[in-house]
Amino acid sequence: MSARQASPAQLRLYTVAGFATFMGVWYLAGVLGLTPARFLPMPHEVVLRGWQLLFEPFAGLRLGEHLQSSLKRYGWGFFLAAAIGVPLGLMMGRIRWLDRLVSPLFDAVRFVAPVAWVPFAALWFGTGIGGPILIIFTGAFPPCLINAYRGARGIEPRFIEAAEMLGVRPWSMFTQVVFPACVPSIIAGLRIGAGLGWLSLVGAELIVASGGMGYLIVKGQSAIATDIVMAGMLSIGAVGALIDIVLRRIEAFLLRHRQPG
Repeated sequence: MSARQASPAQLRLYTVAGFATFMGVWYLAGVLGLTPARFLPMPHEVVLRGWQLLFEPFAGLRLGEHLQSSLKRYGWGFFLAAAIGVPLGLMMGRIRWLDRLVSPLFDAVRFVAPVAWVPFAALWFGTGIGGPILIIFTGAFPPCLINAYRGARGIEPRFIEAAEMLGVRPWSMFTQVVFPACVPSIIAGLRIGAGLGWLSLVGAELIVASGGMGYLIVKGQSAIATDIVMAGMLSIGAVGALIDIVLRRIEAFLLRHRQPG
């Protein structure tokens, strides 16, 4: 990015241009026969198939019902990651003994890809909702904890010292000093965690008995229905982008209202 920031209109133009370029290359690849139609359907075929999936069940459910199942699992996984990761990160950032106790284990586990937990999730939870929630949790949890931790570690000591001089109790120190000072870092961690949790979705739904976007894609692949696979992929991408847009708006709103005046 250049020193001069692009205007919102320019950013929208770049977005449209990038999407149009992608669709054009995809269309030309199909027209020129660079890939067999069986393995890479034309864009309009994928769109048509996605529209049909809204009304015609595939793998037992319509597209909206698959998406609803995925969002339910994702919502629980991300909620637990944020509810545990943010407070734990804040406490690790301010309580040295807790940091020394938890950090070695966390540093060892956080580099394990979420999909690597699929066998254990299947053994522990079977084909129920617990397995996907665990896998999504493992994707979303590390950024939530790390960013909260860095925010807490980065608080200027003079703020803590001033609060201590005023007799602020430990719990109030976290709620009135530490947490407000860490809001930007926490929001950044939530955005990253939300994205990584959503990326873990397909792997999470490899073990479900029925329903979900990952389940839809796997069943489409088994049936060699690449139009269904790509419709599912595009749907996942669109919803992921929408989640990020919503979190960006929330981030901008909160940061704007933190500024004086």
